[in-house]
Amino acid sequence: MLKKLYPYRFEVFLFSQIAILFGSLIIPSALFENMLSPILFFINLLTGIVLVSEKKKLMWTLLVLMIISILVFGTSLFENKNDKLFNAIRMISYFLFYSIVSLEIIKQVWLAKIVNKNVIFGLVSGYVSLGLLGFFVCLSIEMVFPNSFQGIIDGTSLTEGLMYYAYITLLTIGYGDILPVTAPAQKAAILIGLVGQMYLVVITAIVVGKYINQSSQK
Repeated sequence: MLKKLYPYRFEVFLFSQIAILFGSLIIPSALFENMLSPILFFINLLTGIVLVSEKKKLMWTLLVLMIISILVFGTSLFENKNDKLFNAIRMISYFLFYSIVSLEIIKQVWLAKIVNKNVIFGLVSGYVSLGLLGFFVCLSIEMVFPNSFQGIIDGTSLTEGLMYYAYITLLTIGYGDILPVTAPAQKAAILIGLVGQMYLVVITAIVVGKYINQSSQK
């Protein structure tokens, strides 16, 4: 099963990421965040495991992290006393998971000898993964230092607001509607912006260079 899905690993991973990011445009926000978002994250975790399935140690590491996040999420539904602890464990699990997946995507794209559709999907999904990492960083900071981000409009959930902020910062658009007002939040904003620019300047440039060389040899 994993071998059959592996050639399409980047496409499946990217499409599940897009569903997480834009699903609330189609489905009511409250329903999406409370019911569908966890399911989509679970699907994305599974596709992340497919992405590293040829490296057994990495695959088992991701599988353990996924199980931890699922167990913590399930337990938190019934136990509210340690809600902060459960959220912290889940954020750490997500952060480690997407850090490993992002690095593996970058490595696979970097080492690709032929630039084809699969590599382009991988390039895009790697960039989207960096945004998710930025989101988990911002959410973790907000959990430890409440009110670190100001300007999230009424009617928008904290997770949606910080997801938006992470990607706007990664893209270096910077509308200024949401502001990092504590030192950790400001440092995170700098880091997210730097990582986004480094990805575009280094990884994307390498793939474009390979494609130009590949085209010129035909």
